[in-house]
Amino acid sequence: MKPFAYVRARTVEEATAAHAGRPGARYLGGGTNLVDLMKLGVEQPGNLISVTDLPLDFVEELSDGSLRVGATVPNSDLAAHPLVRDRFPLLSQALLAGASGQLRNMATTGGNLLQRTRCPYFQDTAKPCNKREPGTGCGARDGVHRDHAVLGHSPQCIATHPSDMAVALAALDARVELRGGAGPRSVPVTEFHRLPGDEPERDTVIEPGELITGVLLPAGSAGLPSLYRKARDRASYAFALASVAVALDVRDAVIHDVRLAFGGLAHRPWRAVRAEEALRGGPATDEAFRGAVDLELAAAQPLRDNGFKVPLARNLACDVLRRLAGTAA
Repeated sequence: MKPFAYVRARTVEEATAAHAGRPGARYLGGGTNLVDLMKLGVEQPGNLISVTDLPLDFVEELSDGSLRVGATVPNSDLAAHPLVRDRFPLLSQALLAGASGQLRNMATTGGNLLQRTRCPYFQDTAKPCNKREPGTGCGARDGVHRDHAVLGHSPQCIATHPSDMAVALAALDARVELRGGAGPRSVPVTEFHRLPGDEPERDTVIEPGELITGVLLPAGSAGLPSLYRKARDRASYAFALASVAVALDVRDAVIHDVRLAFGGLAHRPWRAVRAEEALRGGPATDEAFRGAVDLELAAAQPLRDNGFKVPLARNLACDVLRRLAGTAA
């Protein structure tokens, strides 16, 4: 591990000021991903700014019924919070599906959103990886890619985003709140993470020095019947081969509202906009569910060894939709 400077910030302003003008600087929360990458030599920050002492460990209900979650709230605390479990159970389920209890105790809301891909080519500095070192190529494309993307990938990168929490937030229309030198701004979770395109090294739209201060869960998504399902190689402590987050409002057998997002299939949580549009206002039937999900997954471009992800995601999504609609056998 290379030497680095360390700053323990006490305020958001102090943290952003410590980061400003230092290209090699990184914010440090629980460190469950960043420290591992430093040990592997993938990340080599010259400056670490600890944000664990910032006054961002809160979950508060706003006057309009929305919920604001501070960036340093541990994943375990967020999953167990009564307001989250009661009004946004989808988020609690997703958090509990990720990692071990020990990691959830350390990992933070902001850090969860910023965690980097677990692609083995990215994590091994001896292998080519455009995300880690632009221009070196994508070793996974013609190599081992069973776990990799089938949607939204590019010739430059086929990695997937690992977060379970982010998939749930995408389905709940959550927003990421940021603070930087230009002041505060808010970005929809669905637009926060980038598809790889020609710049796979850029995971998010976050600007240099910007700090995640919180996440806003809108009142409009509260209380809807919802469910998170995750398929993985083993029962626990594994990243998703495919996952689905669904919130569904069915009345008199008609779909009044639906929010659907996939995980494990793309470089970012994949909001299934085409499927949602096809389902709204229509009947809550198995035929409608399958047709809408197939419409969304028609854009998939599986590689040599990961074509199984398409039917896996289809079956997961249709099963969750049926269960939420009350039509499952």
